[in-house]
Amino acid sequence: MADNYLEKRMEEHRAQNSAKRVVPKSSLMTLLEKNRSTRGYDASFIVRKDQLRRIVSVNSKVASARNRQPLRFRLVTAEEAHKVLPYIRMGSALSEMNLPLPGHEPNAFIVVCSLIEPRQSTYIDLGISVQSMLLQAVEIGLNGLCIMSFDKERIVSELNLPYEPLMVVAIGKGAEHFRLVDVDSSAPRDYYREGGVHCVPKLVLDELIIE
Repeated sequence: MADNYLEKRMEEHRAQNSAKRVVPKSSLMTLLEKNRSTRGYDASFIVRKDQLRRIVSVNSKVASARNRQPLRFRLVTAEEAHKVLPYIRMGSALSEMNLPLPGHEPNAFIVVCSLIEPRQSTYIDLGISVQSMLLQAVEIGLNGLCIMSFDKERIVSELNLPYEPLMVVAIGKGAEHFRLVDVDSSAPRDYYREGGVHCVPKLVLDELIIE
């Protein structure tokens, strides 16, 4: 009887441990909803280099036109953030706010460069790459922002880049609240702030489908 009792307890223990190891993953739609262009960050959270490496690692899996894989990535952690921050512009549609607000700057960046002279396929690769990286960032609890408004010459000089930078991606722990707003094709689509919430108009599904 004692043997049966111990065996039963061991089976329960193994079942509990097995259940603990099952970590539910976020669905793609959940990740997409959380993947908002973030312009305000928690300055007390310092992004680690291994987190940036994990984000960039998706590029070993994603598609590339003719499989050229021309993109390369410069990781910028907090120690070098001062080499990037003065030379980027964030939130052009909210220019009166001078984003990011003081104390809410990102402290890490991924500078995406191209080995070759950029062509149409390079920018297709860039879109695939950056969207995938931002989804990976969201999955590990971080947020980001695609920045194409930056001083290219100063970024190249400050970071001693051997290749042309195409985009700067800010990475950090977001400190903003977002709301997606369903709109039809006649509505304005500029993002805006309302009661401290960043509102992002998005076309509803029926507006996207050609009948």
